[in-house]
Amino acid sequence: MGVESGEPEEPISRAVVGWCAGRISDPLLRLKFLQTAGPAWTAAEESHRLARRRVPPAGYLLPPLLLLLPVSIFLLRNSHATVSAAPTLRPPLLMPERRPSEIWLVEQNGGSETYSNGLRIDDRFVVTNHPRAYRAFPMEGGAGVARTRPVGIVFHTTESPQAPLAAEQNRVLKRIGESLIGYVQRKRAYHFLIDRFGRVYRIVKEEDAANHAGHSVWADGQWLYVNLNESFLGVSFEAETRAGETESHVSAAQLRSAGMLVEMLRKKYGIRGANCVTHGQVSVNPSNMEVGYHVDWASSFPFSGIGLMDNYSQPLPAVWAYGFESDTAFLHRAGPRLAASAVAAEQSLAEAARRARLPVRVYRKLLRKQYRDHLAEMHRPIAEDAE
Repeated sequence: MGVESGEPEEPISRAVVGWCAGRISDPLLRLKFLQTAGPAWTAAEESHRLARRRVPPAGYLLPPLLLLLPVSIFLLRNSHATVSAAPTLRPPLLMPERRPSEIWLVEQNGGSETYSNGLRIDDRFVVTNHPRAYRAFPMEGGAGVARTRPVGIVFHTTESPQAPLAAEQNRVLKRIGESLIGYVQRKRAYHFLIDRFGRVYRIVKEEDAANHAGHSVWADGQWLYVNLNESFLGVSFEAETRAGETESHVSAAQLRSAGMLVEMLRKKYGIRGANCVTHGQVSVNPSNMEVGYHVDWASSFPFSGIGLMDNYSQPLPAVWAYGFESDTAFLHRAGPRLAASAVAAEQSLAEAARRARLPVRVYRKLLRKQYRDHLAEMHRPIAEDAE
């Protein structure tokens, strides 16, 4: 007696294995059982089978004891396996990068620093915050490594009121800029601020954390970073960004100063170009597990204009490493470059799930569990001997 599905009858062994798998409620254990005890089913076949809810005919079932035996043996052997098992990550390939040239401090006096590449930093408004300390998590898994040196740069815009950059607006531009410095100083918002005239101000001391990135995620091919206030320096442009735009609206002076500042910071701390990213690329919302809580510099950051590779081409680590998602509202606000990065990350996640022989939803659940574990580990005290 067959089931009226229009499909040929399955072999008895396949039907029995399918029936046994249906008795296992845990999705990860069910997939592992199918791989161990039955034919080489793919994740897609398993999902399709569950959707159809097929039950083999009564005449195909073996005696109950024989049916329960392979399930019992499998569960005993795999009683340690749960959905909380850490996935194996394979980061997307990173592009080669140009290393910064030799740069040194020429002089330091009068509340400012001058560097050999022409950079001048105004130190008159510098403030302290709590000392930098964080954990970096190995891509291959394992406990986080305690560190105190910055490993990257997050670029921001102040989203403050703007006046036309014109001579007749000079008084207004200066007044807005002075007010902005006071605000970011009180908030300990960034390590550096670049105003409309290209002047670079140090706000928070580099050895301290700044309150610039909030909930955020990045990865560089070797390490995963969570909540980048501690691990990345914050550099902000006095500027505004608009949803979906692809062209930057910063002055030529700001671009020149940013290029010199980034060059100095990369040389001083050994920062990789792959870790110089925008706030829109790293910002996440843990409450709904979606990317893009903030989208400043979403698709309009001038990477090439300041001597960096185009990091928009990198799939978003928040998606492929931690299982975050993007919605249609984010894709609209992000613009084409960041939206493409999110889509590429989803493809990377799906490929990783295929290699793991897991449904995407199960694999994403594993990634999210890893994010919560790393977030909790970040909140534990850091030893004084951190790297």
